[in-house]
Amino acid sequence: MAEETGSKVAAASLDARNGNFICGVVEGFYGRPWTTEQRKDLFQKMKKWGMDSYVYAPKDDYKHRAYWRELYTVEEAEHLTGLIQAAKDQNITFYYALSPGLDITYSNQKETTTLKRKLEQVAEFGCTAFALLFDDIEPEMSEADKEIFQTFAQAQVSITNDIYQHLGQPKFLLCPTQYCSTRAVPNVANSEYLNTLGSKLAQDIDIMWTGNKVISRHLANENIQEITDVLRRPPVIWDNLHANDYDQKRVFLGPYSGRSPDLIPKLRGVVTNPNCEYGANYIAIHTLAQWSRCNLDAQRDFSINDSISADIKLETETEDGLSGEDVPVTLSPNIYHPKQALRNAIKDWLPEFSKYKAAWGPIAKPQPAVAIVPVPIIPSINTCMSLTTGTTTLTASGASQPVVCPNQLQALAEVCSTVSSVTDTIMTPGPGPVMNSLVSDTKVVTNDSIPNPIAAVPIPIPLVDGRSKSITILEGAVIKTDKVKSNGTPIIGDTTIRDGQRAVSRDENVMSTDPSISNESSLSPSEPMDCNSTPNISPAHGNKTADESSDDIAMSENSTSSGSMQIEPNESNHMIVETLTEKDRKESELTYEDLALLCDLFYLPFEHGAQGLQLLQEFQWLKSNAHIVISANQRKDHSNPELEEWFARAEKMNEMSEAVNRLLLHMTACNNRELLYDLYSYIWDIRGVISLLNSYIKWLANGHFPSSMPSYTQGTYTWFSKGWKEAFMSGEQEPWVFRGGLTADLQRLIPVDSGNDLFAYKVPDAPTCKVFTIRPYLGSDEAQVYDVCNRTCKDGLEDHMPLLPELKNVYADRLVGPYVTLHPEFSFVVEDDAVIVGYACAAPDHRKFRIKQEIAWIPEMCEKYPVHLAQSTTSSVQECISHFHNFKNEVFVNSPTHPASMICSLLPSVLDHSVSKRLVTCLLASLRANGFFGVHAAINSTDSYTHAFYGKLGFSENTQDGVKGKIVMGRTF
Repeated sequence: MAEETGSKVAAASLDARNGNFICGVVEGFYGRPWTTEQRKDLFQKMKKWGMDSYVYAPKDDYKHRAYWRELYTVEEAEHLTGLIQAAKDQNITFYYALSPGLDITYSNQKETTTLKRKLEQVAEFGCTAFALLFDDIEPEMSEADKEIFQTFAQAQVSITNDIYQHLGQPKFLLCPTQYCSTRAVPNVANSEYLNTLGSKLAQDIDIMWTGNKVISRHLANENIQEITDVLRRPPVIWDNLHANDYDQKRVFLGPYSGRSPDLIPKLRGVVTNPNCEYGANYIAIHTLAQWSRCNLDAQRDFSINDSISADIKLETETEDGLSGEDVPVTLSPNIYHPKQALRNAIKDWLPEFSKYKAAWGPIAKPQPAVAIVPVPIIPSINTCMSLTTGTTTLTASGASQPVVCPNQLQALAEVCSTVSSVTDTIMTPGPGPVMNSLVSDTKVVTNDSIPNPIAAVPIPIPLVDGRSKSITILEGAVIKTDKVKSNGTPIIGDTTIRDGQRAVSRDENVMSTDPSISNESSLSPSEPMDCNSTPNISPAHGNKTADESSDDIAMSENSTSSGSMQIEPNESNHMIVETLTEKDRKESELTYEDLALLCDLFYLPFEHGAQGLQLLQEFQWLKSNAHIVISANQRKDHSNPELEEWFARAEKMNEMSEAVNRLLLHMTACNNRELLYDLYSYIWDIRGVISLLNSYIKWLANGHFPSSMPSYTQGTYTWFSKGWKEAFMSGEQEPWVFRGGLTADLQRLIPVDSGNDLFAYKVPDAPTCKVFTIRPYLGSDEAQVYDVCNRTCKDGLEDHMPLLPELKNVYADRLVGPYVTLHPEFSFVVEDDAVIVGYACAAPDHRKFRIKQEIAWIPEMCEKYPVHLAQSTTSSVQECISHFHNFKNEVFVNSPTHPASMICSLLPSVLDHSVSKRLVTCLLASLRANGFFGVHAAINSTDSYTHAFYGKLGFSENTQDGVKGKIVMGRTF
């Protein structure tokens, strides 16, 4: 028996060597599916790159998983038939996949008949290859199935073999429930489930496998050989390396790596399950195609260092934090090197941005909004990370058998899991609507009237000690905000959706092809191929919408913010039309260097690109060596080499920030709006973080902090904490443990604790290249800062009431003047095209600040504004003059928990609400560097605008420190 098995495996391997190797794409992620047009574009690219297979398996598409029993309507059939034919035209094998495992009763003949009928219908459309997917389901049988089948595997094998024979033994794929080593029970070699598949499943059915983990850092020969022996056939790798449906902060633009081309003869094939955003997958698919063409004849030039092409070692860094491995000068054509493959892909990708393609609706993420569930970090053998009470650092241990308390692991996981809030809107958990990608060429339809049968259930997450803990993972997160009108953007276009058998319900609406309109409230996994478990209820085969009228309904999207949406029926679909001149676009053409930077900023799940690492390293070095600036200031010696190096590296940091600004500018000007909308939110988000880091460095350059600063700004669980980087890069943890990627790693370097809410930004609905710059206040800024204050002093809104010349600055002299005069070192401004549009100022100790004002500010103001000027003027001016002359008698805030005071204001023309958050983050970081961890702002009790403004910045009312007529709001950091 063993000899027979070995011969079959050898024969299969020989097929692979002879070119019978499946290579392509599986559309198998959660969230908004791709559109018909995008899939057809994919087929053309795949043919050009020498790939041969596409697997239709979008988890949240209407009739793939949640409603797998439903037959296709006439209109849906036309779209699916067109897709299958388009694939054939490009010599691409179209695998049609169904995921019935959520609620199928394997022993029920009616269920089997329903499954056969569904696949027969698709076969009539011209499909000749099929797949059954049993991933991400509970491995439990119903009571009825237990009476017929001895094991879960036998049930799946029985129905799969039956379907396979019924369809005439076509090309066929199976995705098992245990689809990676970490899910094999108890392990791969001894898994009864996997061994049953190997021995009982028809030999010509190919079985999919993700590797050692759901998202595997490496695919090792040993792992592939082990699963091949158990399954008695080489696996088809379902590769989640570039999947991003588990994290809305991350998109993966790095090359296919961690898989040696030497594996090709040992595999049946590889299909990549990439980013949700179709346009973001050029690099992922292009580099996989390059990899598949290497070493197909199993020939290797062993005179070349084998590690170069194998690419199976952990990519290390040099001492300066940069990637240590570069492309060799001479490289054989049949040798694969990820960085060379990336260069080739970027060169081919660049022309795509010049193609004219429209975008629909506002910018939004296609990934589902995920309820953040901390996943315990399981330490590797070489890295034991421990957390102890009262410490803020990670310690590495070389113990061969690490012992880590589950509570400590949970705490560490929570740090990772709380950095990636996508929006500051309220998330209401619940099942999301059903989506349909087969009723329009360019859009995805959603129908809120059809209930989503996939509900949240507890999923056991194993901890280190082997026990289980049930954490409820919410499968949907419905995000709703108030409707907003279009902000002046012209809209055109009208689309009517027709259903071949019934009218589209009035609750069915259109979603965009790209990040235009996303449904973040769809079925929401925490992981790719994972966490959508068995539903509490199942969809009946005959479920219909409430509206069965025969009238044609015109559909539309009326969007809200990015990251959240609310679709309104009975309006026109709209296409975004932007007013960018041809001259602007020519002057802002995207370059190879721009795309190389983009790829480095959003590289791979287990590694950051070289320029991303450089950003981390430069900021950390500048922050850690800021004492050089203090020392030089104390000695009044600015000529020493150490100081010159510090400022040279600060300038380098500024240049890198400017490069990211250019990337945003050039990307925003590109012709391909569809592609832009896929990528814009990521670039916009990380640009803001990098700009914030640069602003903080500019503040450090002035040296306004004590020598004890490192004890206040060390940071907790950052990239530079012992064991953190190693755990991230090792691949021992699934990457969703480290949420947020490089964006989050950069955020964690900013010395503001408990500040995650300050990094929750709402992406603009339409792309904008407007860049706001935050920098320390200069004496020459006073007039502009005063102007902003005077224009916004009336409840945060502009006051157009003219004042007498001698009173024109009375508001600013009262509100902001003391801060910029007495504490300019804690003052920041925001510039838009070199014009100041906002400011934030603080005094680290409000009690001492009052004393300073009484001595050095109030006398001057009393002289400038004598009492008689209060006559015949407004009540607000009278209140200001009274403040100056009765300063000693005023009751002021004296809070032990919020000792610092601050004021912040921006012109109403600043519509980007992330600007205020970054501005305040800079201010709080400067206070923290000086040993202050709480701040308050006192506002008029009638000032609802400013109250809401500070509320959005994480401030809450402090009733203990109340002052008559004032509302005191504070926050710690």
